[in-house]
Parts: sequence; structure tokens; C-alpha cells
Amino acid sequence: MEIRPILSSLLRNKTGALLIAMQVALTLAIVANAMYIVRDRMQLSARPSGVADEANTIAIITSSLVKDEDRFEAQKRDERVLRAVPGVVSASWSNQSPLGRSGWNMGLLTTREPDNSDINGAFYMAPHPVVSTYGLKLVEGRDFTEQDVVEWDDEATNTFGHTAIVTQALGKRLYPDSSAVGKLMYVGTGEDAVELRIVGVVERLQTPWAQASENAESSFLTATRLHSGYSRYIVRTEPGQAERVLRDAEAALLKAEPRRLIHGKRTILEDRASRYRDDKAVAWMLVTVTALLLLVTASGIIGMATLWVNQRRKQIGVRRALGARRLDILRYFLVENVLITTGGIVVGLVLALALNQLLVSQLELEKMPLGYVAIGSAVLWVLGLVAVYGPAWRAAGIAPAIATRSA
Repeated sequence: MEIRPILSSLLRNKTGALLIAMQVALTLAIVANAMYIVRDRMQLSARPSGVADEANTIAIITSSLVKDEDRFEAQKRDERVLRAVPGVVSASWSNQSPLGRSGWNMGLLTTREPDNSDINGAFYMAPHPVVSTYGLKLVEGRDFTEQDVVEWDDEATNTFGHTAIVTQALGKRLYPDSSAVGKLMYVGTGEDAVELRIVGVVERLQTPWAQASENAESSFLTATRLHSGYSRYIVRTEPGQAERVLRDAEAALLKAEPRRLIHGKRTILEDRASRYRDDKAVAWMLVTVTALLLLVTASGIIGMATLWVNQRRKQIGVRRALGARRLDILRYFLVENVLITTGGIVVGLVLALALNQLLVSQLELEKMPLGYVAIGSAVLWVLGLVAVYGPAWRAAGIAPAIATRSA
């Protein structure tokens, strides 16, 4: 088929063609970036936390109202109480939990001297056996032992421990060229820096904030009990027992010490749902916007094609009278749509990359792979052909006799 007559016709009716092309361009720019953000949000919310069984691992947050209580002995008592609850596999005190939305964070160095390091790690304090309680996967070194545990009163000393377990991500940042096991890391600088020897590496343990960046898995644990009336207990239950254990554990803790407040009790899975609720809402909103935008674009193509068919009825009848087949008329409108759509896609490619650059500069996103633009382009090509097919088929059905009718 000759392309020149189609281009000549489009130039004579360029306003409509330009409107459709710009609509396609804007749709491609928005749809490609929306698909990328949806994929990014969904992958973000599906990242493993490192906890072996989130649905059956509970965080119970309490505070004591007893001012003269021995905090360390109270923590040990509460751990014994929780371990005695039927259905509990393991229990340990901890200052924070992954996806819990609040916690401690520390800057880390590999020497006592300042080196402008930007390495930070979520600081988990937890005595033995927190690694087994969380169900973390130990990939190098060893777990903590009872001899590693330090009871820390932060008002009396800054030494909160001597040993540490780090995540793989943090270990590679500290010692990118060798294993971190057996190496030292420091919190602070100079003589007052706290020296920690890395005794183990776990595959992963997300921070309480689960950032969108690589810092989400930059965490370390020390075998520490903190002198505090505010406590968080991590409890791993037998499968399917979490709901019952939640009730029984609260009752057991209140029975052991009625003068306490229970501030929260929830599974890590519930913390995950809370952390990623906004991300999933954004993803579904973008899916809805994408669907509506594609629907509007298809409606625009159908409307414009229908208008052109009505305006060219006599022209089409003349072509039929001169021997044009129905297939020729159908192909004419399909090719015309492909040309308009292609023009819009070329402009849309530039707009999509510009919009992505803006999003990268404003949000914690990496640059969008060109594959998303390719998929968006293919979707719009197919959408354009499907949308124009109905009006084109009706145009192909115009009888040659229409050419003899007066306007």
C-alpha cells in the first residue's frame, strides 16, 4: 500500500491527527512510568525481612510502672514466663523488631579514626537466643552465647557490648574485599569508641524502617540487655498458634507483674502490612489511573476514526466504485492509525524518559529500564489497532453506490 496518499490525507486533517498523537504520547509517558512504579512498589513490599516465619513471630511491647524494679531480672523473668506459654517455640527480649517502624540506628567505622564513612546500621540489642527466635539464617561464623551478653545501663557507661552479628549487606559495606567474621567495627571515634568484634553474619535482617534503598538490610545485633522499663519481646510460636499465644502471653505477663502496661502485640506479618500499606495503595491507584487512561485513549481513537469515516463516506464509495476491495479500505485506516500512533510513541518516548528523570530526582527510584517503554509502546500499538478496527470495518462496508449520491 502507498503510504504517501495516507500522509497527504493526514496533513489535510492534521489537527485531529496531532490531538490523537499527543494523547498517545502523554499516555505512553504516564503508563510506562506507572508500570515501573507499580512493579517497584510491589517488589518493595515483597522483600523478605529475614524473619523465618513472619505470621508466627510476635512482637509484644510493654512498659513497667515499678520504679525500683531490677530491669535486667525483670527481662529474664518475662522471657521465662513467655517461654512457658503453650505453643511458644522461643522468646527473647529486644529493643526493636524488623518493620516495626521505630528503633535505633548507629554510624559505623572500621577504625577508631574518623574517615567520613556514611555506613549506618540498624542497632538490634538482643541477648541469646534472638537469632533462633527470629529464625535468621546464619551464613558465616557463630551465634551469640551467654558469655557474650552485656547488661548495659546507658546512664553509667557507653560500652554496650563486645561482639556483633551483622547482615551480609552490612558486612560487605564494612569489608567489601573479605569476610567480615573476626573483623572489628566501631561505634564512635577515638578512645571512647565502642569496639565490636564481628562473630557472625546472617543472610538478612531488615531494619525497623525497611527503607526503599539498600540500607533496608543494613543491620547488626549485639548481645545486649538495656536497662529500661520499656521492653519489646520477640516470640516465635508454633505454626497457627500466633493468635492464641497473643492472648495467653499478655495474660501471663500481666499475671507475673500486674503493674505494667501492654502497648502493643502484633505479628511481624501485621507490621509488614502496616509498613507497606501506603506503597500498595499507590500501586493500586496507579493501576486504576493506567486503566482509565488507556480507556480514554482508546475512546479518543474510536471517536476520531468514526468522525473521519463519516467525513469520507463519499470518498470511500468512489474508491469502492473504482475497484478497491473491502480489505483495501480496512487496511487504509489501520495503516493510518499505525502512523499516528507511531508519531505519538516517538514523542512519548522522550516524555517518558524526562518524566522518569524527574521521578528519580524526587523519589527513591532507580532509572526506568527501557523495557517498560517498549511494553507501553506495544500496548498502545495494539490498543490503537483494536480501537480503530470497528470504525475501519464499517468504512469497508460502505457500498460503491454512495459515490453517486449528492452531498
